[in-house]
Amino acid sequence: MNNFMYSLYALLLGIIAFFTGEIVTFVMLGFILIALININTTLKKIANKDDDNSK
Repeated sequence: MNNFMYSLYALLLGIIAFFTGEIVTFVMLGFILIALININTTLKKIANKDDDNSK
């Protein structure tokens, strides 16, 4: 997914959280989502670097 899809997903969760009153849960899910995106990006960079070295 790209950044637009992540933003759309976060917006949707924010709207749901606002109406259900779960703002703290929304913030914590946001932190978890950001951490997972950073881990995924780092792993992709490592995999691409390994692919380049094996050629």
